[in-house]
Amino acid sequence: MTTILESIAFLKDQKWVDLTHEVTGEIPYFASFQPLTEKTLFTVEADGFLAKEYGIVTQYGTHLDAPVHFSVGKRYLEEIGLKELVLPLYVIHKEKEVAENHDYTLTVEDILAFEAVNGKIPAGSFVAFASDWSKRWQDHQAYYNKDEAGQAHTPGWSMEALKFLHEERDVLAIGHETLDTDSAVDCTKNAGLLGELYWLSQNKFQVEVLSNLAEVPATGSAIFIGLPKIKQAPGFNVRAFAIVPE
Repeated sequence: MTTILESIAFLKDQKWVDLTHEVTGEIPYFASFQPLTEKTLFTVEADGFLAKEYGIVTQYGTHLDAPVHFSVGKRYLEEIGLKELVLPLYVIHKEKEVAENHDYTLTVEDILAFEAVNGKIPAGSFVAFASDWSKRWQDHQAYYNKDEAGQAHTPGWSMEALKFLHEERDVLAIGHETLDTDSAVDCTKNAGLLGELYWLSQNKFQVEVLSNLAEVPATGSAIFIGLPKIKQAPGFNVRAFAIVPE
């Protein structure tokens, strides 16, 4: 029988991909929020230890949205089970399509085409939409991607795709490289993030602002999500990474 220690040794021999952006006060963020603030309270030189105080909103940087973020009565951050933080990872790569169309929405047809090559997505999985949008991270103007009229153009999930993943595949969680679940033009057209509202209303979670998904294959990997256990939080910044077979 394989032991836990043997499993750890095996995993450490695989490729590890950091899916998380570094957090600073200069990174892109949702327009309704304020950037991170940082204050040094004590230093080793003056006080014998280093301690800092941070001011940060719950949905900042690479973060997990708990269901309650958009849906009253659904799960808070601390109610997400430990086994939900380690999941099989399926990545739908649409980098080329997004490069050609910044308003690209991932469809049911995209999922079915993915499954025709890679097999059916099993229940309880994490499905990520790889768009290469994280490569724009250092250029805020390119990341927000607003036109002259102020309309942003960023990719997202279609409502039909989200319903399919929930109703037909019972996927546990989704993730993407952008700030929102919905494409920016859909958000404007619908006067809100209806896709995000739908997904979180199913008592399922998502991880937004992922990075480096281009390094993760379509199948065969696992995602690990580290997060704090803060009572009644609607989400929080996470450290997410993938373990990929060598």
